Amino acid sequence: MLSFLRKTYYALPPQYRFVVRRLAYYPIDIWESLTGKRPQMTPPRGMIYTGSGDFVKAGHWWQQFFVEQAGLQPRHRVLDVGSGIGRIARGLTFFLKNTEGGTYDGFDAIKLGVDWCTQNISSKYPHFRFQYVPLENDLYRNDGQNAANFTFPYPDDSFDFVILTSVFTHMLPNEVERYLSEIQRIMTRGGVCVATFFMLDDKTRHILTDKTAFNFPYDYEHYALMDDKVKAANVAFDNLFLEKIISENALVIEKKIDGFWRFGKRENEVQDFQDVLILKKI
Repeated sequence: MLSFLRKTYYALPPQYRFVVRRLAYYPIDIWESLTGKRPQMTPPRGMIYTGSGDFVKAGHWWQQFFVEQAGLQPRHRVLDVGSGIGRIARGLTFFLKNTEGGTYDGFDAIKLGVDWCTQNISSKYPHFRFQYVPLENDLYRNDGQNAANFTFPYPDDSFDFVILTSVFTHMLPNEVERYLSEIQRIMTRGGVCVATFFMLDDKTRHILTDKTAFNFPYDYEHYALMDDKVKAANVAFDNLFLEKIISENALVIEKKIDGFWRFGKRENEVQDFQDVLILKKI
């Protein structure tokens, strides 16, 4: 049933996927507005176009993960690639200290998210900045700049910590390679990058075409697609391919944490749904 609904959703043109979500959540969004039940710096549910689950809890979970698993500090200069509508940013507003030099920059391909974050987060935390970059991605839009040729709008060595949650899972190989190159360029030596993937290895290849699982039936050797009509819907990458392109960009894998997409349920408190790689610039 979930597979059918997902397929139906992906069959819609990108602009209509946003409309469907707004309509589906309209009653609860109205109720939360009238009752004041929506937490501060939290968008209406119908506007949230990335991620699932509790918006506030997810942001706090990631903040704790970055600190405990990847060494994020209040003084760090952070770049959030694919900043969405502020899930990660909101969780970091209570942690990154401008008085200690901490800053946050995020960019996203959806203007709706950038505008909302600027109005609701930057207005309260000026050291949190958001930038709109119209990049092509057939999950969210059908026009824009090719991500495989995109140069991040920041100087070399600008950031200590780079975040990509559910970004590489919606990109094709040439785009991932370009982004890894840009991450290496804008990150300081010794800087850390936390990125999520769906990784294909001996543990996961057997579920590629398993209709009962979160699957990727369209296999293109070193990557596989969930939907060949909407290529960015969900993308999984061969483990060895990822290790190769990460190494070619002078990054090393410090830690790998399996996501619970592999097992069907969370097995420990540090797991995300997706696989997480913690990378370091050498």
